[in-house]
Amino acid sequence: MAYLDMNSGTLVANASETERAGFIRRTYLHLGGAIAAYAALTTLLIQSGVAKPLMQLMQGSMWSWVIVMALFMGASYFADKWAHSAISKEMQYAGLGMYVAAFSLISTPLIYGALNFAPNPNVLPSAALLTLMLAGGITFTAFTTRKNFSFLAPFITVGSFIALGVILASMLFGFTLGLVFFGIMIVFAGAVMLYQTSQMIHEYHTDQHVGASLGLFSSVGLMFWYIVQFMMSLTGND
Repeated sequence: MAYLDMNSGTLVANASETERAGFIRRTYLHLGGAIAAYAALTTLLIQSGVAKPLMQLMQGSMWSWVIVMALFMGASYFADKWAHSAISKEMQYAGLGMYVAAFSLISTPLIYGALNFAPNPNVLPSAALLTLMLAGGITFTAFTTRKNFSFLAPFITVGSFIALGVILASMLFGFTLGLVFFGIMIVFAGAVMLYQTSQMIHEYHTDQHVGASLGLFSSVGLMFWYIVQFMMSLTGND
């Protein structure tokens, strides 16, 4: 959940049309930059030969994956807090950069597996296209309805704990997370993105574009993560 700090900017909902348009433009430019940086870093990790050892480490034992998840959650917490900090722009960018780097590290084994072991070589481009279409539809819905979806916050919090519990249970008891779980998580990621976009429109200040872009990037990344797994499972490789 986004950490909103004290800011000097005008609340976006109360800003002039020019200020609001500028904030939205800066937010999506930063989102595009974060996605480009993620793609570049993930490509670098794969081409450098780091991806295979990372995959072997995460698949080596249950506790390896638990530790990786715990580290990612810790990095996500601090990245989100820094990206919403009113102390300095440098800290905000450090938070965004930290999250992009952490997400790249944790998702590189998945991307490597999709590239090298998925029966269908089009899994990644198909997943990217589907993510783009879903994200575009959710964004269009949020901007055209102008509805405040803050009421989704408790459902997202509870859903996050349930999802984490199911993932940990699958590790402990050895059952496989299949199509149904991945499908539910895609819907959940869509709800998170709808909430984050609504927050950007209604709750953020005009100087919080870095934090807003991190919130959107995290939801898009979550959606992409589960769409890739859904499509790999669908083609017979989970």
